[in-house]
Amino acid sequence: MIGILSFLGFTVLVAIIAYFATRTTDEKSSDGYFLGGRSLTAGVIAGSLLLTNLSTEQIVGLNGSAYKDGLSVMAWETLAAMAMVVTAIFLLPRYLKGGLTTIPQFLAKRFDIATKTITSGLFLTGYVIVLLPVILYSGSVAISGMFDVPELLNVSDGTALVICIWGIGIIGSIYAVFGGLKAVAVSDSINAIGLIVGGLLIPLFGLIAIGDGNAIDGLKVLVDANPERFDSTGEPGQEVPFSTIFTGMMLVQLFYWGTNQQIIQRALGAKNLAEGQKGLLLASFLKILGPIILVLPGMIAYYYFEGGLESSDLAYPELVRAVLPKPLVGFFAAVLFGAILSSFNSVLNSSVTLFGIDIYKQHINKEASEATVVKYGKIFGICLALAAMFIAPLIADAGSLFNYLQEINGIYSIPIFTIIVVGYLTKRVPAIAAKIGIFSGSILYIISQFWLGPKLVGEALESAKAAGISDAAELRLVEAEAYPHYLHVMAILFVSNIIIMLIIGKFYPRKEPFELEYTKQVSIEPYKYVKHVGLAICVIVVGIYIYFAK
Repeated sequence: MIGILSFLGFTVLVAIIAYFATRTTDEKSSDGYFLGGRSLTAGVIAGSLLLTNLSTEQIVGLNGSAYKDGLSVMAWETLAAMAMVVTAIFLLPRYLKGGLTTIPQFLAKRFDIATKTITSGLFLTGYVIVLLPVILYSGSVAISGMFDVPELLNVSDGTALVICIWGIGIIGSIYAVFGGLKAVAVSDSINAIGLIVGGLLIPLFGLIAIGDGNAIDGLKVLVDANPERFDSTGEPGQEVPFSTIFTGMMLVQLFYWGTNQQIIQRALGAKNLAEGQKGLLLASFLKILGPIILVLPGMIAYYYFEGGLESSDLAYPELVRAVLPKPLVGFFAAVLFGAILSSFNSVLNSSVTLFGIDIYKQHINKEASEATVVKYGKIFGICLALAAMFIAPLIADAGSLFNYLQEINGIYSIPIFTIIVVGYLTKRVPAIAAKIGIFSGSILYIISQFWLGPKLVGEALESAKAAGISDAAELRLVEAEAYPHYLHVMAILFVSNIIIMLIIGKFYPRKEPFELEYTKQVSIEPYKYVKHVGLAICVIVVGIYIYFAK
């Protein structure tokens, strides 16, 4: 009961603070609603970015991956820091110079309106079919597990999951649809502090539990029991083989932190370039500490439960319930609930922005006032949230949650990232090349991952079993050797699409070279130490990899 009361109390407090913080924002103005009035400071941006990423698809999913494979999955966190540095130095100055509200707006300027619309459609499709349902599902697994909702309400596990999905979805929709970006960003910043504190407590109490009251002894026990799991270089057959770090991994990171509307919208709302860059750099430094919250608990859970959990995605919520003192469970569940809402809100608010500005205003009602654009954006957001709530329960049988999310995202992430890179680095590649790049990238990836790959892997596994191979580790290796890892496939398609676009640009160039105009909406004077700090962060990341490499 104490846990539930503390959960409710902290959640309501954050909602009240976010409400009063947004009363200065004019939500009838599209700039005020979608970008928080372009007034976000470095601290708010960093906290918002951090919590947007630290949601349950990361906390539950990545700890589940660590439960299976150990430290090698930290690449999803540590390499994110380097991607954010690239975004701060290279991409953000160009975004703010062009006065962008959405990433597809740049594509309209660089290529044409049709390219922008196709890209917005891809983002929205990915959000409603993949990202929003995964956030709802993983959040529901965590909340249901911590509070033991099936026993609390005397319902089945499936029913408890659906109840949590709809509860999170409805509350998150109210935040995102009616509060705008500033409400999301303010509540994110408050929750980020609690999440860092609470997130650090889980591995601390976990180590104390396995070390008979001493966290240092617990860490030694953990390392001595399975030293091979503390290797930063993943092996073939694991979720993140070391070679993928140099191919598709960095492409995924650059897309997520540099071009994904859900994330970059925070930085687009910066009061000026310097604040945006400082916010990104601060968030990137904090990401280096991410494995302590997002990887170590999964490794502790593997030892604590002796690798015997029914599903790897249960590792985090079960560890929380097992080692965290009961009075703190409610507080941490409230913080985690805030993280769930953060990601859900972020994606939903980004979807509302994309629809309102790039689709409704552009194609449905070109004469619409800003208040009308916001109104119909909210209606679309509600419909999107409802669709995600219906889809979320279907993810239960998807396997490794985090791996599933990253693999499915490849359908739209790499094609979009490809045309953005070509758009910024060239001046003559025409709009038709971008359209071909989007469709060829998506279609070839779908064929690769959902037809050709499964076919070849299935045949290899059948041959292996026929030859008497039954060990799970050996079968994983057979599967890995049968077809390239999906991150390698992403890199191959990225390079192929760029070559295709450059060839088209060579023979059918634009009549006039593209020039990015400065709209003067915000100051684009950079933070004077951006390169120095960025280099230091990259050196730290490389040092961590070298230290833990076996």
